Amino acid sequence: MSRAQQPSRRSVLGAAVAVAVSAGAVSAVPAVAAPAVRHGGAPGRPVEYHAWTSYTDWRRGTAHGVRAVAGSRPGIVIAAPAGRTDYTDPHTGTTATWEYATWTSPAHRLGVPATEVIASWNAHTPEGTWLQVELNGTYSDGTATPWYVMGRWASGDQDIRRTSVDDQSDGKSSVWTDTFAIDDASTGLRLVSYRLRLTLYRKPGTRLTPTVRRLGAMGSDIPDRFTVPASTPALTRELAVPRYSQEIHKGQYPQYDNGGEAWCSPTSSEMIIEYWGARPTPEQLSWVDPAYADPQVCHAARSTYDYQYEGCGNWPFNAAYAASYSGLQGVITRLTSLTDLENLIAAGIPAITSQSFLKTELTGAGYGTSGHLMTVIGFTGDGDVIANDPASPSDDAVRRVYARREFETIWLRTKRYNASGQVASGTGGVCYLYFPADPTPRQRRALAEVGVR
Repeated sequence: MSRAQQPSRRSVLGAAVAVAVSAGAVSAVPAVAAPAVRHGGAPGRPVEYHAWTSYTDWRRGTAHGVRAVAGSRPGIVIAAPAGRTDYTDPHTGTTATWEYATWTSPAHRLGVPATEVIASWNAHTPEGTWLQVELNGTYSDGTATPWYVMGRWASGDQDIRRTSVDDQSDGKSSVWTDTFAIDDASTGLRLVSYRLRLTLYRKPGTRLTPTVRRLGAMGSDIPDRFTVPASTPALTRELAVPRYSQEIHKGQYPQYDNGGEAWCSPTSSEMIIEYWGARPTPEQLSWVDPAYADPQVCHAARSTYDYQYEGCGNWPFNAAYAASYSGLQGVITRLTSLTDLENLIAAGIPAITSQSFLKTELTGAGYGTSGHLMTVIGFTGDGDVIANDPASPSDDAVRRVYARREFETIWLRTKRYNASGQVASGTGGVCYLYFPADPTPRQRRALAEVGVR
């Protein structure tokens, strides 16, 4: 069915889960893709990620009540609020008054006229503050989109409930949880440019402020395909990434998407956060039952939970959680091949990939899923993928080796057949990248090769 006919993406995934062939966990995560053609920007690369991160970038935007701050990680903060507004939290029913200020990016013309756009951001939100990210764009027919809300976010949940916004559409495009998508890409309609708008909120009368250090978006036009070209192995390396199982948390904190059985995304995020040397403090973990192993995984689930989507699989919320640790950055993008992943692993950067598959399509997994996140940590001498797969019965069982050809197919394709024989969507190479605030020169080069700067 077309996107215009689709109900909420949560409902789509729920239906897919019901028919998935599974001998283990099925993790519900956002998973959409659209027909596409290659663009005229970087040759053969139907993906473009663009971000505002520098002091000059922040100064170029339109500011109402915010100011740019310099330093090793420039950003924007509230200077003098532009006004006050009431916000009624749809998940608590509580109405509160907030001071606010806004920053709007210059229009960015996409090198790849896009069928999909996913925004992501890196920010610090002290208690008593939060932020909203919106997107507005221009179509290839010259008309404009409305301002779409791409997320209302805070690192904690004491002030507002972190949330996406459903039922946003103008008849040409829609927002599916965290993804802007052209409703019918077969018409040739594309998004050719966009602006992002930040609204920073704080309790009246305080000097607290959110600080935003990275704001960006990935636009893509991925070819519509059931199969993908085979890549040639070029790397043998394995990174020492911590191993955490989501399955040992089954039944814990069911208010966060039914407990650990659906926590593939935050579990994968926590693995890489700790790989880079960050970790929640004992104070941050004090709410977790001390009888539970790996309490930081419970904390990651709570910190990524989207109260509208009713799950922990909101892609930008996971990247924002990772970047809430001061030494890290996080982005959502798409990669185009296992060669991209090899270049990142060679520079010491693991990656989180999103894929959907039947039990028979990934040898050794032992389950099928409508959407699942894994952490790719290396490649064997034969070129096979070494992954920390959180859908494992124990931490010790998390490390898996998956056949290269099978893995690249289930990760990079945009179309697949589900267990009922019906055509379903694939994620088309979606990837979470978490990396240091101050990358090494080699890491910078590897990131630049996949379009992240």
